[in-house]
Amino acid sequence: MRILLVAVVSHSPEVFNVGIIALDGYVLILRGDRILDFIDGLSTNLVDGNCTTVFTTKNAKIIDMVEIIPIGDLVAVVGYGPYKDQILSHLTAKVLGSKITIGDASDSNQVMLSTEDINLGTSITKVKTFRGWLLIGPKDKCPKENLTKEQFDEYRVNNIIPHQGHEITQNVHPLSCGLGHLVHENKGCYIGQEILARMRSRGRQGKRLIRIENPAEDATTIGETHSLVIRK
Repeated sequence: MRILLVAVVSHSPEVFNVGIIALDGYVLILRGDRILDFIDGLSTNLVDGNCTTVFTTKNAKIIDMVEIIPIGDLVAVVGYGPYKDQILSHLTAKVLGSKITIGDASDSNQVMLSTEDINLGTSITKVKTFRGWLLIGPKDKCPKENLTKEQFDEYRVNNIIPHQGHEITQNVHPLSCGLGHLVHENKGCYIGQEILARMRSRGRQGKRLIRIENPAEDATTIGETHSLVIRK
């Protein structure tokens, strides 16, 4: 199954390394009634359309950061491949008794990220996010990867952009790894909300994501001259 949409949201990272990199991503397809309301009740950000949000456990630890993409009467949820099983288990447990179904379109779609806005054919979904432009489409229609991992790391370090498997792991909460902007301050109850709200209200967010000069023994991502670290 392929998905098709062009969406735009605010914020553009400063471009230091220009190019496209393939991500290890999954694409889940949700169908049914009031899907956005369902996702909104489980995740940290306000979900009323296309957005990036985070699913957390009751202890406010990250399950995954995902892109929510409404497409007609369905919604695509795009996240990090190694975390797919946890997300599926989390969502499946919550849809019981509802009229929502979850399908997996990962095998037929490639997830990529571009550091700049590029013109693409109609077969590719393009969504502007805080990381850059997320590209999703059939594997034989996607553009070629031309950015190395080292170049992508340098781009992220210069822009202080967290990434799954590096800063964004299932051992941290969103406020500590650079995802505080995805935790809506005025949103109602969701799993992990009480802990995150208490951290903010008491000014006890613990560690935070910063960029420092090399060397850094505790670096989560190492760049040419600077690195990203999560520190108090």
